[in-house]
Amino acid sequence: MSKIVILTNNDIGLYKFRYELIDALLEAQHEVVISLPDGPYISVFREKGCRFVHTPVDRRGTNLFRDLKLIKDYWSLIRSEQPDVVLTYTVKPNVYGGLVCGGLHYPYIANITGLGSGVENSGLLQKIVLWLYKKGLARASTVFFQNEENKDFFIRHGLIHGEARRICGSGVNLERYCLEDYPDEAEGCRFLFVGRIMREKGLDELLECARRLHQRNLPVSFSLLGECEEEYSQRLSEAQKEGWIQYYGYQDDVHSIMREHHAVILPSYHEGMANVLLEAAASGRPVLASRIPGCREAFEEGVSGFGFEARSADDLYLAIEKFLSLSYAQKQEMGLAGRKKMECEFSREKIVCDYMEAIDRICSTNRRREVNNAAV
Repeated sequence: MSKIVILTNNDIGLYKFRYELIDALLEAQHEVVISLPDGPYISVFREKGCRFVHTPVDRRGTNLFRDLKLIKDYWSLIRSEQPDVVLTYTVKPNVYGGLVCGGLHYPYIANITGLGSGVENSGLLQKIVLWLYKKGLARASTVFFQNEENKDFFIRHGLIHGEARRICGSGVNLERYCLEDYPDEAEGCRFLFVGRIMREKGLDELLECARRLHQRNLPVSFSLLGECEEEYSQRLSEAQKEGWIQYYGYQDDVHSIMREHHAVILPSYHEGMANVLLEAAASGRPVLASRIPGCREAFEEGVSGFGFEARSADDLYLAIEKFLSLSYAQKQEMGLAGRKKMECEFSREKIVCDYMEAIDRICSTNRRREVNNAAV
């Protein structure tokens, strides 16, 4: 039995995207320790048999002292647990967890879920973030990337020296996101956005298009799910009062809402792999998404969805019009094509297999090293 330590920044993401991996680790008789801030799903992981170590992570903050405290916490944790393998997710666990694991000579596997604005936008911040990544990933056994462009970017900038592999995002649980009957259009076409309500998710462009379509009195509605950043709260409130969007806030059960809509829209500026598009397609819903790495892999143009240029309200508007021009049967067929694509390419079982293979390889190397040391 090997000990696996998982470093990440929140329990919601761990529950939604790593649950099946943790299941596989426990079934393989590994001891699993999760290090992250407290949250509502911690009890679920404890009941499954994981051990929880409360570790505060300031997800978006730039406070140097808090980050130094996080490094100290990781240092104490890794020295105390002496894990066989460490898995890191999200930026700060990848960087600071990687620094600690490298410094203490423990093998670790990092997952790059996207570049983020700190890397996408050139300038001093980008240089700092790239330098941190270079240090944090220097001794990683494997770095998983969720799209080919992100992998190429890291290699081109000399940020990784070990194995770099592309996996299909976090995959999608095809049972949890089962194929749903396509809803009727008696009350018009219903579009759904799921994600953080923020500029980089394309909210300005989405709201502009929703406003235009409302002004034309078309039988179209827009629903938005997700945590709202402060700058959008007033705009959403006003738009909802005027009747051209419906904002539901954060919801645990996205699938039950998704099945009542005809298509999912994601006008994001950058993604690692857009899980919401995978979940929508698995549910039999066409997707309209930015033609960017992390979105365009999730659909076939004109077959299971339509793409448009990021940051362009006009191009998004054309994509919406294109979808609205389809017959009900064509929209339904587009949803079925998306489901088939998810079954062929994005099953979460494949992602779990990739991880288990990388973990087993490290554990086997550890065992051989122990045998050799004992023989000496």
